[in-house]
Amino acid sequence: MKETNELVEIIVEAAEERKAENCVVLNMEQLTPITDRYVICHGNNERQVQAIARSIKDAVEENGVDIQRMEGFEQARWILIDAKDVVCHVFHKDERMYYNLEKLWGDADVVGGQ
Repeated sequence: MKETNELVEIIVEAAEERKAENCVVLNMEQLTPITDRYVICHGNNERQVQAIARSIKDAVEENGVDIQRMEGFEQARWILIDAKDVVCHVFHKDERMYYNLEKLWGDADVVGGQ
């Protein structure tokens, strides 16, 4: 299994290949037992959001990590990809502004991204 930081790099690179915007990585280790990192990014339309999510899923699986669950793909407004130690939130731009996970998890250290 890939180390958490290596997995984050794979995920961010895959998202950025599909022109994901404002990728942010939050360290969640001290805040929740569910995961070590959140990767948060967005696309500008449903098609781009799906392309970002598909790119992340494919890259993670190609590197030998199983996706635990992926939700929201059909609607493409907020896709959650659970890669166990890293949970990815791929938002449509409007939903990202509305839910503002960076503010909600404001106690988390930003450890990567823009």
